[in-house]
Amino acid sequence: MIDTHRPRRLRSDASSLRLSWLLLGLVLLAGLHPASADSRPNIILVLTDDQGYGDLGVHGNAQISTPHLDAFARESLEMTRFYVEPVCSPTRASILTGRYHMRTGVLATSRGGARMFGDEETIAEVLAQSGYRTAIAGKWHVGDNAPSRPQDQGFQQVLVHRSGGIGQIPDRDATYFRPVLWRNGRREVVDGYCTDLFFDAAIDFIKQNRAHPFFLYLPTNVPHTPISIAQKYWKPFADAGVPEQTAKLYGMMKNLDENFGRLTKTLEETGLARNSVVIFMSDNGPTSGRFNSNLRGAKGSVYEGGIRVPFLVRWPQRIAPGSRVDRLAAHIDLLPTLASVAGARLSTPGRLDGVNLLKLWTGEIRTEAWPARNIYIQTVKRIVQNRYLNAAVITQRYKWVSYAGVGQVDDFDRSKIELYDVISDPAESRNLAARFPDVLHRLSGRYESWFDEMNRDRDFAIGPIDLGNPLENPCYLCRYQDGQNLTGQSQTDGWQVRVRRAGHYRLTLQWPDHDGGALVVAWRGKQSRHTLGKNERSAIVELDAGKGLLDIGFQTQAGQRIRQPWNDKTEQGDVSVERVD
Repeated sequence: MIDTHRPRRLRSDASSLRLSWLLLGLVLLAGLHPASADSRPNIILVLTDDQGYGDLGVHGNAQISTPHLDAFARESLEMTRFYVEPVCSPTRASILTGRYHMRTGVLATSRGGARMFGDEETIAEVLAQSGYRTAIAGKWHVGDNAPSRPQDQGFQQVLVHRSGGIGQIPDRDATYFRPVLWRNGRREVVDGYCTDLFFDAAIDFIKQNRAHPFFLYLPTNVPHTPISIAQKYWKPFADAGVPEQTAKLYGMMKNLDENFGRLTKTLEETGLARNSVVIFMSDNGPTSGRFNSNLRGAKGSVYEGGIRVPFLVRWPQRIAPGSRVDRLAAHIDLLPTLASVAGARLSTPGRLDGVNLLKLWTGEIRTEAWPARNIYIQTVKRIVQNRYLNAAVITQRYKWVSYAGVGQVDDFDRSKIELYDVISDPAESRNLAARFPDVLHRLSGRYESWFDEMNRDRDFAIGPIDLGNPLENPCYLCRYQDGQNLTGQSQTDGWQVRVRRAGHYRLTLQWPDHDGGALVVAWRGKQSRHTLGKNERSAIVELDAGKGLLDIGFQTQAGQRIRQPWNDKTEQGDVSVERVD
């Protein structure tokens, strides 16, 4: 013990010098040790694609095999009434922004409706500004062009596929076993099964950032179609009598489960498990035709089977394992909750639609004391939005449903509005609209007010693509994924873009061999025609700065403009745009 009252003479011999260096080394090492690092929790969000509520063994599916996820469920808190949109891009926009998707520019899953406005503040931006390291590995699907890409929206490390699925336009040559991936903006063709590759990247990120708080977003593209998995995963299910397509899907989930087990094992081995918030959920309900825990409907529908998803959250340091919470919660709640978990400041809290669930997770607020709320769900797969189509208002007890699964009607029919008591009738088998007209009327009024508010925010506009942005030059305009199609019928009309700087741009049209014709361009009230020789596809065009609809196409020598039908899933009609001055 050092006597602090009696002065001591410093030693100057070699042993004293060695001791000084040793102490200095210990101090430096302490600064690098996880125990002395930033104590804020790591956050990992695993989001599956088209996994239904019933695609887990813990939810009563006796055929599937998900032992790692089932074990994780026993260690976690489960929110049994967690809601999302019935299709993927709108759900993802709400998860990322804490706002209803109609406010964000994301209205559909393709044809121009799956692109977020660049001014939206994402959970990655919130956490990165607070000092978190951020990464995404998997499916993005809210914008493949600047300013909507993940690297534009707060993610520092990026490994994603484009469009809504592997093998879709514009990367049609990709397969699940040889995917086309984009790493920090650069295209890679990679050998390996897609889910394995995404989890490999996630695990590497965890190991590299073990001494620093991080946010890892892991949105897999399975079990979305195409149904593709090695035989060793699906054959045991088929041998047990499961139909082959379902067996293959369960094989995809088996592979996902093994990878999830690798992820949680990594957290244990690195000593990060106790202070890591790990969330597992899905983006919408399953494709129809398989077990879904007796919930009505499937992907695309606002019945429970299309919008109620698994939601598990584990945080050993603060959340009691094995808890179940039946309070309403939804995709919009993740940003405010995770910002609170991280102690991060929101720059625009008044813009959020979600609520902070943290005290509900930790038990600081009893479930019976949780305030009543309504959740609003509506998605039609087109840009033009209409009242009442495929919509729902959900309260703790009742659920108002309007035109479930319907995307377009000519005449309004009030009989298409239904009411269910989802506490006593979770299968939505008894329509109570005639029995409780006052409840139906009250929820109809609240829906009307909500729809009007969504309309006022951006007038249901979609996020524009930047042209001439130094972050992305050239820019690839995918007609199928990003070309504007207002109604989901007929042909694509062009692309909603913002030309950042007036100047000359080289436009290169993806087009079959031809004997000559013209590249026709319409932009901000001006039309131009640029002659193309045999098999030529490029022209230099002058574009004014501004926002608007850019229409580019091919015209034959006879003057006929050729347009592609909206459901043509090829590269024909896609355009590369490069600023050249």
